[in-house]
Amino acid sequence: MRTLFSLLAIFALAFTNMVQAQDKVEVTIESNDRMQFDLSEIKVEAGQTVVLTLKHVGKLPKAAMGHNWVLLKQGVDIQTFGAAASKAAGNEYIPEGTDDVIVHTKLIGGGQETTIEFTAPEAGTYDYICSFPGHYALMKGKLIVE
Repeated sequence: MRTLFSLLAIFALAFTNMVQAQDKVEVTIESNDRMQFDLSEIKVEAGQTVVLTLKHVGKLPKAAMGHNWVLLKQGVDIQTFGAAASKAAGNEYIPEGTDDVIVHTKLIGGGQETTIEFTAPEAGTYDYICSFPGHYALMKGKLIVE
């Protein structure tokens, strides 16, 4: 009987760890001095806690080649947002008062990294970009929420 309880306890613990693992996902995305993200698509589940780390693997400083990761709401026009962002240097290229952004990292330079944690939005496809002036044309991708 003890063996049965021990096995049940082990299965219960394993199941709990599996559920916890599904509730949280860790994502690392790299950026570089050539204005590129290494991921053009990220898949997560709706409601999941996303721990996203942005690593700038380049060498150039933030003032010359800064990068951030900006998750836009559905339907936001990337070019329009990018043009507004380019005028927001004092706010790390995030337009003040905007309601177009779900979440974003801080702006970082070569050799730096930053991590944010957020809850994945409802199912759908969302654009992410780097909002440093001119970078959004190349540095973009899709967050696919299932």
